[in-house]
Amino acid sequence: FFQKCDVTEPLDLANGKPTIPVINGRTLPKFYESTSMQNTVNRTSSRLKLFSGTANPTLSREIARYMGKELSKINIKRFADGEIYVQLQESVRGCDVYLIQPTCPPANENLMELLIMIDACRRASAKNITAVIPYFGYARADRKTQGRESIGAKLVANVLTKSGADRVLACDLHSGQSMGYFDIPVDHVYCQPVILDYLASKTISSNDLVVVSPDVGGVARARAFAKKLSDAPLAIVDKRRHAHNVAEVILNLLIQFVGTITKGAELLHQEGAREVYACCTHAVFSPPAIERLSSGLFQEVIVTNTLPVPEKNYFPQLTILSVANLLGETIWRVHDDGSVSSIFQ
Repeated sequence: FFQKCDVTEPLDLANGKPTIPVINGRTLPKFYESTSMQNTVNRTSSRLKLFSGTANPTLSREIARYMGKELSKINIKRFADGEIYVQLQESVRGCDVYLIQPTCPPANENLMELLIMIDACRRASAKNITAVIPYFGYARADRKTQGRESIGAKLVANVLTKSGADRVLACDLHSGQSMGYFDIPVDHVYCQPVILDYLASKTISSNDLVVVSPDVGGVARARAFAKKLSDAPLAIVDKRRHAHNVAEVILNLLIQFVGTITKGAELLHQEGAREVYACCTHAVFSPPAIERLSSGLFQEVIVTNTLPVPEKNYFPQLTILSVANLLGETIWRVHDDGSVSSIFQ
């Protein structure tokens, strides 16, 4: 885990680049550690195979390290015309295979690579194929908001299923309804405990803390977050006035253009907030996100590594937490037919 909550050293912000401590071992966040220890699983299976695509190999290696496994060998390359070639370099016959590949930018390239990886495993007689998609970008296209629009989430769900996937494991989907588009099981992993564990380590008095939803659509998520965070008060960004001189935490699922949370942060400062923290799972960072997030409005911008954050997008306020242990624990439980939901209770 890249969990700063268990590290005593302060964050090194040399040259504006966050140095993120790597903690080895199988330490789970405190918010679900006790529950998970009551549900042990078999962690010695030789029939479990982990393969990584090219989208986020660092996260894949961290997951393998937590699980005490080595990533299985795979050859992925591009031909001169852009076509993708995949060859498994070890046998998967009769194995449970987990393919780790987010659909981060370039989304279409990474999605196509995942589909070809699934096809290669199916043709190699894998017993079960699970697509581990830490960031499922197409989940945002989950409904028609105007006429003659496609529903990309449903289309991609169909393509993943037809390609041969038996199960999907995804982190913080844009909306829960996206799970219904799949005709195969979907394990929805919530990254909230990782961020909660980090915030709990900070010296913010619970009396000075308010969890803020940047819009009405995020209220349910913010309410659940506030309940876990010492049952903190909940607010919704609007033009009404509330308490002065408090620390605010804005919770969002995805940071892309950040216009909504930037305007929310401006309003919170106008209303007397002392510090504003932005928390999100998926750090897409489309322009002009970096400029807005590093403008001084936020004390800290806390994200996870469900998709890779290139160094060019680092800025002093940025903190990156790893979901590797969380995903590794989930994979073990799926493989051993254990409970996944108990992790988050």
